Amino acid sequence: MNKTVILDTNVYLTDVGCIMGFGRADIAIPTVILDEIDKHKHRQDVVGLNARLTNRALDSLRTKGSFFIGVPIGSGKGKIFAASYDPRYMPAGMNSEDSDNKIIATALKLRFEGRSVVVVSRDINMRLKCDSLGLAAIDYDTHQVIESVDKLFDGTAEVEVADKVIDKFYEEGDLYLTRDQGNFYPNQFMVLAGKGEDNKKSAICKFTNFETPLRKVNKFKNVWGFEPRNKEQQYSMDLLFDKDVHIVSLVGQAGTGKTLLATACGLEQVLNTSSNSGGYNKLIITRPVQPMGKDIGFLPGTLEEKMMPWIAPIRDNLEHLFGDRTALDMQIEQGTIEIEAMTYIRGRSISNAFMIVDEAQNLTPHELKTIITRVGHDTKLVLTGDVQQIDNSYVDAESNGLTYAIEKFKEYQISGHITLKKGERSKLATLASEIL
Repeated sequence: MNKTVILDTNVYLTDVGCIMGFGRADIAIPTVILDEIDKHKHRQDVVGLNARLTNRALDSLRTKGSFFIGVPIGSGKGKIFAASYDPRYMPAGMNSEDSDNKIIATALKLRFEGRSVVVVSRDINMRLKCDSLGLAAIDYDTHQVIESVDKLFDGTAEVEVADKVIDKFYEEGDLYLTRDQGNFYPNQFMVLAGKGEDNKKSAICKFTNFETPLRKVNKFKNVWGFEPRNKEQQYSMDLLFDKDVHIVSLVGQAGTGKTLLATACGLEQVLNTSSNSGGYNKLIITRPVQPMGKDIGFLPGTLEEKMMPWIAPIRDNLEHLFGDRTALDMQIEQGTIEIEAMTYIRGRSISNAFMIVDEAQNLTPHELKTIITRVGHDTKLVLTGDVQQIDNSYVDAESNGLTYAIEKFKEYQISGHITLKKGERSKLATLASEIL
């Protein structure tokens, strides 16, 4: 039988090039999916962009043949063809007006015609319904870079060494790791744990590569009134002040201090350090316009007034660090500090800036790529977020842009990552993150 793949609407809206990833299998497009894609084309976000690009890609293929009989996708690929909905194949008891059910009825029709049908969908309920009707259904996980969030790179490692090795590190600092001790990444932080009788000796250090000795972690105090409260925060500050690290990602649950920490280090290097001394000309803080829960709809007023609900959390951190709202407003008016929504980042070239992207877990890999490619000379990019708190229905903990960046950049010398584990906001916030 001919293997035929039906891609759900959410797959096309996630990845424009999705039809190229199924080898010689034929791709069937139920006509109801064309209607669903068309409904999203006016959206001013990445979903709307993907809808428009998908329409253009399909129209380009249409010029090479007819969707009625099938169009060759490319060399070594199958054909793509349109499949019409027939109500006679709608399973009993299912809502005949539901788009997902019409897609399922179309799949059943193709199976009746002698095709081996596989439905590809990112919708769990869609896959469950297919399975209940004997249709093969799989998830679309091209952007899934890890199997589960528990396996996300955390930027640290523990290495057991003899006590005398730790003594030598403190005294001389000339210590190398060997490849048989583990697979380590640039700018990964190590805890050297003694394996003597008392097991009490330890040291923290930073790994560069196997040809470079381990170096001690820099200690920072009173950075814009902020001091690290645990070793993960100390690691983070080391990365945030390292001019050779151009992209830093900080992940942690609510209250671990990731955004406040990044903002404090940014202010220190913008306002208290000249560009000649390694500082930056301005601090840019942005975040995706993604509501938690039900959207409140269109907002009245000027652009600044519309953006206020989205940038309020950023202002909270800045006002806490400044302690004076007037001083903060003055820096914003002078352009030293920029707070804006990510909607307006496309087309910019940002040079010599300390740039923080907050709530980066709500970005798709494509959106994050758009942001990173805006970064110009001497700009440091900091991504913060919690991969367990995602409000964007088109990504999950394993496929969001932040997870994607952490896993893709970890092998490169210009990047660094730390997962913050200990809550420092308050006892209540820490307890809530653990038990709720």
